[in-house]
Amino acid sequence: MTARRTATGIVALGFAPLVLTAVAATPAAAHGSMTDPVSRVSACFAEGPESPKSAACKAAVAAGGTQALYDWNEVNIPDAAGKHRQIIPDGKLCSAGRDKYKGLDLPRKDWPATAMKPGGHTFQYKATAPHKGTFELFITKDGYDPAKPLKWSDLEAKPFAKATNPTLKDGSYVFDGTVPQKSGRHLIYSIWQRSDSPEAFYTCSDVTFGGKNNPAGSAPEAPDDTQIEEGSDKSTVDHDGHGGDQHGAGNHAGHGAPTQQPAGSEEGTGGEESTGGEEETTGSTGNAPEPNGGSEKANLAETGGSDSTAPLAIGGAAVLAAGAGVLFATARRRSAKSRG
Repeated sequence: MTARRTATGIVALGFAPLVLTAVAATPAAAHGSMTDPVSRVSACFAEGPESPKSAACKAAVAAGGTQALYDWNEVNIPDAAGKHRQIIPDGKLCSAGRDKYKGLDLPRKDWPATAMKPGGHTFQYKATAPHKGTFELFITKDGYDPAKPLKWSDLEAKPFAKATNPTLKDGSYVFDGTVPQKSGRHLIYSIWQRSDSPEAFYTCSDVTFGGKNNPAGSAPEAPDDTQIEEGSDKSTVDHDGHGGDQHGAGNHAGHGAPTQQPAGSEEGTGGEESTGGEEETTGSTGNAPEPNGGSEKANLAETGGSDSTAPLAIGGAAVLAAGAGVLFATARRRSAKSRG
């Protein structure tokens, strides 16, 4: 084998682990939860994971522990790919089938609920890591009984609101929808399906129409930035990427490698078309989508990167160049000695 071929082989072998290291270090980012109307997990986190105020949130902690609340922005399935109804069992919609969040599935009539009115409403979804994707909101059918486990058949067949890449304002996605005519206690179920990944996020928001908010008489609150910052030390979720246990083995039983979106299907719907009372915010006025979600950081998030992505790429390139230079020089010295 010639010295040149030997050097080439050594350089190639030297590149491989460095390239793999650089690729593996690049995070993918997407986290969040509904804050208007506030989701169950957001409301309970705002109450305080260690000492929640409401009976429902206390029961959720008793069932699933406090970590689920500290990780309030991670109710997800990494490889959903729009197949939400196929992979999330009845009775486990609020937890997305994850045992970690099983406390959110408790059938109760006293979950903290947000007062709602039929007609136009501006929805807000806190995005601790923004990403391109589609939001769909479903509401429960007339006759919904919150004392029974939530099933897919309890939801209206079509979303009443839908938004693709909505406006990102002050750290929250903001989009408009028309709430259908309802009365009494209901639930709004949100699905956020990323368009650049099979990953999807889910929330359950309890609401009331024309009635009493909560048994305690107080409306639920969403966590503010101070609470989010204070709770981040106990969170296993990296807000600039995927955290410690999110994509580890065994976090979502029955799901393997990410699946591809079926050909011809619509992202976030599992192939269903959304009609009827749905309001599509894409291309509309008001809270219409802005380029990059109105955020500089969205450029990084769109590709699964974070604030550290650019320095990592530059540093990785420097390391690769230096390593290649050393290996090539070593090979040439050995070749010279053999000729002498």
